[in-house]
Amino acid sequence: MTTILIMTFTGIGLIGVLGFAGRRKPAADLSEWAVGGRNFGAVSMWFLQAGEVFTTFTFLGMAGLAFSGGVAALYALPYVSIGYMVLFFLAKRLWSLGKERGYLTQGDYLEDRYDSKLLGTVAAVLGVVFVLPYLQLQITGLGLIVQLVTGNSSSGTLSMIIGSALVVAFVLWAGLHGVAMTSYFKDVIMLIVLGVLLVAIPSHFAGGVSAMFHRIDKLHPEMLTIHAGPADQVWFTTSMLVSAIGVGLMCLPHAWPAVMSARDPKVLRRNYTWMPLYELCLLMPIIVGFAAILVLKPGSSANGILLTLSKQVLPAWATGLVVIAAIATAMVPAAGILIGISSLVARNIARVQGERTQFWINHGTVVAACGLSLLLAIFRPDLLANLLLLTYSGTVQLAPAIALGFLTRRPVGKVPILAGLFVGELAVIWLTFWNKDLAGNVNVGLIGLAANLIVLTLAAPAERLLARRATPQPDKQVAMTA
Repeated sequence: MTTILIMTFTGIGLIGVLGFAGRRKPAADLSEWAVGGRNFGAVSMWFLQAGEVFTTFTFLGMAGLAFSGGVAALYALPYVSIGYMVLFFLAKRLWSLGKERGYLTQGDYLEDRYDSKLLGTVAAVLGVVFVLPYLQLQITGLGLIVQLVTGNSSSGTLSMIIGSALVVAFVLWAGLHGVAMTSYFKDVIMLIVLGVLLVAIPSHFAGGVSAMFHRIDKLHPEMLTIHAGPADQVWFTTSMLVSAIGVGLMCLPHAWPAVMSARDPKVLRRNYTWMPLYELCLLMPIIVGFAAILVLKPGSSANGILLTLSKQVLPAWATGLVVIAAIATAMVPAAGILIGISSLVARNIARVQGERTQFWINHGTVVAACGLSLLLAIFRPDLLANLLLLTYSGTVQLAPAIALGFLTRRPVGKVPILAGLFVGELAVIWLTFWNKDLAGNVNVGLIGLAANLIVLTLAAPAERLLARRATPQPDKQVAMTA
């Protein structure tokens, strides 16, 4: 246990050091800090975008979903790939608009495309509100990782505090360059660890991956089909659809800095060509989750099964490496999320004059957002997968506005967009917090999006009619004949 604990805190410190080392020069402005001066090449872009996908949810949530829901966990495998297929075609225009118009955030894009500061501010507020649970997800996962391997809740809390402090420090110091530097380390160690676990755990408990699935087919055949229950076919389909829309239309605000940081659109297109293959790595923790079906009792804590099995199979030093990889999948995405949130506040909510003041608000937001998420992680931890789905349900309501913004001539104005957005978010909030059973297993984000589109469709012609009536008409000249 001492070995694992020493390696755990060494890993947290190492990630912090790498983040500090990422700084190249003092940031002259928010553009340099938030999007790296728009000069990232293919390698940096690859790790930045991969880092957005492989998070604590990959390490803990995916294995847990496979353990509790069987093949329903595969919903996460296609949605990112589908989203990247869409972005392959949209990224060039998005990057070109960002370069030409100076976008740093999602709010900048929406404000400019609809000529509405109100829409930019509303989108930024929604982005902050709905991405905070995603930030909490990373911090909660960090504490859970340490608590599971040490058996001590105070160690988990201490790790959350130290990890959060280091993330804040290197984000303030190095900005997106620091996130990129830590992303290199995170992805390499994560893939090595998952590769080892993919071989070691099924071999130890079932004689290999093939033998493991044969045993599951005999003992728990229902886990190999999408069966009735919380993770049924309706849940699978609607959750995959909402998540794919969210990725493909850049609904998550913290995805924007990485895209805006590219040196040119060719870099983005190259990434979106090969990233779907990289998503196959999600199968690794899913297979570990299937192994847990044969080993652990039903009802066991789903979020910790990967670490639980690792401790049973690997020596202490190897388990320590697993823990370091898992910690990296929490700290690195948390850093990227903080850049996205703080940029929204500084650019689209506070709206102060002067680069220096904007910088102070940005940096203050980094501290405040991480502090708030840390408090929520300590006092209100929740199921990791549900937090992630809540994030997508809320942010996907921005999809119609983002999609229509790509058009040179938009068929709707800001009023229908805002009306649809209001109704969609109201539906998501109502179904999530006040009437949870009404939607059944349908993802509430999809219901909200349907309501959003209906209102948008009805409001658009009404807006055009009112605009025509408000436009002064030239006096009709009546020809008079003698």
